[in-house]
Amino acid sequence: MLPITKTVPPEWLGSAMKLGAERFGENRVQEAYAKARLQPAARWELVGHLQSNKARQAVQLFDEIHSVDSFDLAERLARIAVDVGRAPYPVYLQVNVDADPAKAGFAPRELLSDAARLAALDGLEVRGLMTVGRLVARAEEARPTFRALRELSVRLRATDVRVGPGLSMGMSDDFEIAVEEGATVVRLGRVLFGERRLP
Repeated sequence: MLPITKTVPPEWLGSAMKLGAERFGENRVQEAYAKARLQPAARWELVGHLQSNKARQAVQLFDEIHSVDSFDLAERLARIAVDVGRAPYPVYLQVNVDADPAKAGFAPRELLSDAARLAALDGLEVRGLMTVGRLVARAEEARPTFRALRELSVRLRATDVRVGPGLSMGMSDDFEIAVEEGATVVRLGRVLFGERRLP
């Protein structure tokens, strides 16, 4: 489980750490920086879209990134990780399983053709795949997305064992279904911290 702290007041993180939380997920580099200064013992993981001009900051701050959504970004992160002494740097490859034009990520077919090149980048450790579930009325309706990511992972690993088995999928509304379909990381915000606050 990865607690997602987007818009969560920084002072709440100390309470979460007293209850055993050690790592937190953030959507934005700037918000994570502000919280990291107040909670230096916490570990941070990026789950939101990363702009390439913030890649160096991200590698220096976050312990891993779940949202690598293009080969160009992966290549940039690999170079930076080597440059700043954080290689091999752990990442998940974001997959747009549902071909949703509003979402970022590799198309499954694109990832199948690029997986070997991605896994061969010296500065990265590809821990697995990540996806964002579709917006649905019932959690059960998200199952095809999670199942498709798991099946894609199996196909990729059959051809290149350097792609890790991790599956970062499932959020507050659908995490139970994601776990049933093999999630190794569920990203939970509202179910832990309540309704999101406006920034």
